[in-house]
Amino acid sequence: MSEKPLIHFEISERKLLLRLFDMLAVLLTLAVVGIVFQFDYFKINPDYWTWTLVFLLYLNLFASVFELYDLQKADRFDSVVKNVLLTSSLTVLFYILTPFFTPSLPNNRLQILFFLLSITIALLVWRFLYISLISSPRFYKRVVVVGDSFDIKLIAEALQKTDPNYVIVGYINTDHKFRADFEAEKLMHFEVEELQSAIRKYHIHEIVVASAYQKGLMLSLYNQLSDLLKQGFPIKDYTQVYEEITRRIPVQNVDKDFYRYFPFSRSNQNKFYQLVFRFFDILVSLVGIVLGSLLIPFVLLGNFMGNRGNLFYNQDRVGKHGKVFKILKLRTMVKDAETNGPQYAQVNDYRVTKFGKFLRRSRLDEVPQFYNVLRGDMSLIGPRPERPVFVKELSELIPFYETRHIIKPGLTGWAQVMANYGDCHEDSLEKLQYDLYYIKHRGIFLDLSILLKTMSTVIFFRGQ
Repeated sequence: MSEKPLIHFEISERKLLLRLFDMLAVLLTLAVVGIVFQFDYFKINPDYWTWTLVFLLYLNLFASVFELYDLQKADRFDSVVKNVLLTSSLTVLFYILTPFFTPSLPNNRLQILFFLLSITIALLVWRFLYISLISSPRFYKRVVVVGDSFDIKLIAEALQKTDPNYVIVGYINTDHKFRADFEAEKLMHFEVEELQSAIRKYHIHEIVVASAYQKGLMLSLYNQLSDLLKQGFPIKDYTQVYEEITRRIPVQNVDKDFYRYFPFSRSNQNKFYQLVFRFFDILVSLVGIVLGSLLIPFVLLGNFMGNRGNLFYNQDRVGKHGKVFKILKLRTMVKDAETNGPQYAQVNDYRVTKFGKFLRRSRLDEVPQFYNVLRGDMSLIGPRPERPVFVKELSELIPFYETRHIIKPGLTGWAQVMANYGDCHEDSLEKLQYDLYYIKHRGIFLDLSILLKTMSTVIFFRGQ
């Protein structure tokens, strides 16, 4: 190519950039404050390296919990301010409450205020610079889509919704029967022979090929793409890009060759991983049952005042390999909520009582499921267990829906923390995409990410 495209940061690069400069900005600010104001509560030197290590551990933990590395929220300064205040406050609180690993409290308590303000100001200044510079249009990824069987408009919407810095500039239509007007979406139409000149003119970073596999590409376009590939220009398959950006599997676009594009995670068969995972399930479920027991008096009082009925209820759910088990939950709906037959719970469901709404939003209604985890019916992390009647219905409507049953259902999971509350076919499809992504990429780091996002869900009262 005669002109080099403008620089672009990938999603993983932006997250790494945020995390790295969060630490650098805070440590640099604390070092400067220590010199200028004789601040000696926190010292950065080889003699006190454990202090710095523990501090960075707390900072990264709470920054993850309070969604400072959620790229959609990181682009909005109003969200950043709230999350920075929460992160810095909890980091300082935990730091001063663990004096075995951190310095003893200073005689001058004003130093703690300096400590908190230094962290907060450093994070806010750096995040403001990030929004003003890195998140600006000059660093957007500019893409051309090649497609014939998929709806290019939906492709653009799906990718740009997940990553606002990913911009579909235009498209090449490989199906002459396919006609659409993308003027409203500001998508430019390119002819095959214009492709290389368009890349130079519009600073295109990448080409995404979304043509149907069984139809293939027209010969002239295939030759153009081959030439670009030889020059080192990035050309990616749509399913690959969709998975990387949305962290979902586009199962609706993969026909009979599903298993060709869906290699299962080795963790699903790894005995050591399963043993550690089961040990963790037992440990957490025991702690959850003990803590849940302590809450029972308060829940009983709330149930007596707001629910007026049985405290618990059980229901058939589909588990691993399609085996049906009884799930245990705290009751959140009115008595005889399904007199007209099984139906999906909905957002602001009229059947949910006032106290039941609190239980759902705080996710306290799911505490009894620790019993199911202890029994082995469920795991701490996995797809949400669904009712047999809905599994039968969705299996007929959604391709490969029953694939989610190759692992145990979970108390929390990738779909539960990423997808919106599902009460229709489209929402169930989206949740399946997340479930399949988890099954495909299952591992310790994804599990930790789910646990951190679950903590965010509980803290921000987002349960439904």
